[in-house]
Amino acid sequence: MEHVLTPEERERFDVIRACIDGDLKNAEAAARLRLKKRQIQNLKRAVGKYNEQGVIHGNRGKGSKRATDKKTKQAITDFLKKKECAGFGPTFAQEQLHKRGIATISRETVRAIMSENNLWKPKEKKSREIHRQWRERKALRGELVQYDGSYHRWLEDRGEEECLLAAIDDATNDIVAVFEENEGVHATFRFWQEYFERKGLPVAIYLDKFSTYKINHKNAVDNAELMTQFKRAMNDLGIEVINANSPQAKGRVERLFGTLQDRLVKEMRIAAISDRDAANTFLKEKHLPDHNKRFTVTPRSAGDAHRPLTEEIRKRLPAILSVQSKRTVNNDFTIQFKNTWYQLEAVQETTVFKGDTVTIEERLDGTIHIRLRDMYLAYTALPKRPKPIRMKITALTREKPRFVPPPGHPWRKAFLTKKLRHDF
Repeated sequence: MEHVLTPEERERFDVIRACIDGDLKNAEAAARLRLKKRQIQNLKRAVGKYNEQGVIHGNRGKGSKRATDKKTKQAITDFLKKKECAGFGPTFAQEQLHKRGIATISRETVRAIMSENNLWKPKEKKSREIHRQWRERKALRGELVQYDGSYHRWLEDRGEEECLLAAIDDATNDIVAVFEENEGVHATFRFWQEYFERKGLPVAIYLDKFSTYKINHKNAVDNAELMTQFKRAMNDLGIEVINANSPQAKGRVERLFGTLQDRLVKEMRIAAISDRDAANTFLKEKHLPDHNKRFTVTPRSAGDAHRPLTEEIRKRLPAILSVQSKRTVNNDFTIQFKNTWYQLEAVQETTVFKGDTVTIEERLDGTIHIRLRDMYLAYTALPKRPKPIRMKITALTREKPRFVPPPGHPWRKAFLTKKLRHDF
């Protein structure tokens, strides 16, 4: 009986035919079909004898000689369908079938029969732990820096729970660390501003995606937007952000926290440290210099991959390391942000239209800057929401508008006539 070739068998036949005709060598055919050369030789003989049927397995269409006969399978099914057999698993069912003389078959055969007849549902297999291959350290300092935060009772019963932010160089084990209330946007930006000013810009930063524990932690106030703001800032600085999907992926910084929770806690206990400021002073002046001296390793390659801060980047750094939000210019040239109203001044360095989208920068020094097309707008914060008025001008420019504001409008007030310039 001849069988119709499947697409895979047709491809196999074409390769073997080409091999027989001399268009392909045995090694090439074996590589294409992912077989051994001995198997290619066997297939060539079979095709030479049976043509295209030679690539079809000889057992196709034939039943297994070891298959359980239909009568036995039916007896097993009838027994297991009984009410008293409800809930049987394959192993227990096999034992009962043998004990009662119904059938002596393997557990896997019983499992297959029960599955076919919906008498047993396989349990979902638990995913095996991912095999984690050891990764060699980076060759240069500054090539990869691992970063994380650890909430812990660092001061034990002498103070509140603190968050230790730490970064460890993958090539050298050199660490930078500071105590903060949380690992939110402002705390993280403060940490990295100090890091950049001391060491420069690393090539890549490896950090986690901020677990549910951290997001729901009582001190974690703004973790939800941290990754968005952090990635945007690092992209502006040309630093790659790599997200770790597990604690094991950033093992160096995880092990670092284990070491610090053992050593640093005891050292601060001996030094009677009881507040965050004193802890940071002790950390910076005593612990970190000693730790880095003892545990820093020599990198495989000399040199430093950190990029130094240029004068241009240093000037832009406060803007880059700010929390940025988008807002729309209202019809009266006001902007609302976090329950505060800001009135744009009548004269601006760039043209401002109603409905323009501006960027609000909340900088680390607490100041607010409003940016449009890389230009900073002059504004004044209003004590309360202004009364809505119909403005007869369409845009603010470098020239003072001819529009005469009504009495009480912010543009009429003397303290608003002074231009506020927010230089980049």
